[in-house]
Amino acid sequence: MSAKVLITGGAGFIGERLASALASDEYEVHILDNRRKDARIVRLEEERGVKFFAIDLLQPAALDSLENTYDAIVHLAAILGVQNVIDHPYQTLRDNVLIHEAVIRFAARQTNIQRFLFASTSEVYDGSLMQLRLPLPTPEDSPLALPDLSQPRTAYMLSKVYGEAMLLHSGLPYTIVRLYNVYGPRMGLTHVIPQLLQKAHNAETGGAIEVFSLDHSRCFCYVDDAVEMLRRLLKTDAARNQVLNLGMETPELAIKDLAEIVIEIVGKPLRITGKPATPGSPTRRVPDVTRLRKITNYSGRTSLREGIIATYEWYKTHEFSR
Repeated sequence: MSAKVLITGGAGFIGERLASALASDEYEVHILDNRRKDARIVRLEEERGVKFFAIDLLQPAALDSLENTYDAIVHLAAILGVQNVIDHPYQTLRDNVLIHEAVIRFAARQTNIQRFLFASTSEVYDGSLMQLRLPLPTPEDSPLALPDLSQPRTAYMLSKVYGEAMLLHSGLPYTIVRLYNVYGPRMGLTHVIPQLLQKAHNAETGGAIEVFSLDHSRCFCYVDDAVEMLRRLLKTDAARNQVLNLGMETPELAIKDLAEIVIEIVGKPLRITGKPATPGSPTRRVPDVTRLRKITNYSGRTSLREGIIATYEWYKTHEFSR
């Protein structure tokens, strides 16, 4: 009998791809999300045998109707997106903790739970970068310090730090992955790569686009590579009870250089107008992925340019043409 996996946030840009990959590996895959079922989900049901549940995890007894026979739970559901967090910090902190607590309670009642894979974030290191001598690239055993709690952007990071602690003390078999700037089609418009693509796409030829935090640097990981890493982590016992960075260690790229690549791909002669750093934005974010590579025997295969081209093609067709 194949293992049964539940993916929360399964209609999102990572969850959908992961569901398809696991179903291809002959897992029995169920996904839940508070979004309505659309053509992509119908296709997953018809072509991969995936089962979809329309569930709002903030509702009382949201998971009471589901079975107690899941072997693994992949918890991706969360409120995220920099602008969304800045606009709604209290809701982000409160709801992410409530959602996580509901999924932990559900996992604890399973009769054969083998793994709880939790999507945390690289932002857990932001306070350490500001207040300590954080090594870069950053290994997972780096101490975590708190930033200024009054900054709205800290809400998402705090919800994930608390979520990690909840899982560590839950008694469940866990894998915690700290995602580093995963991007790709369907990730919404509140993240830096789709935002820059939208600005360049909509700009007049010869005009300019505004770019914030020009000298801040990031390492980006294309969604297909992230999904392959997650798939391998779920399949190996070596990832059990591990906290792991998930992303790409190279290239580390300044936001200004990222904007120039976006402009080149969009294909317009545009200027960059530098704007101040986004409040709370860390100057650098670079993962040490030594543990991840050792456990998964995998390094990302999609170059940044290839990934941005694929992302732009999707957004041109599905978002920017509206």
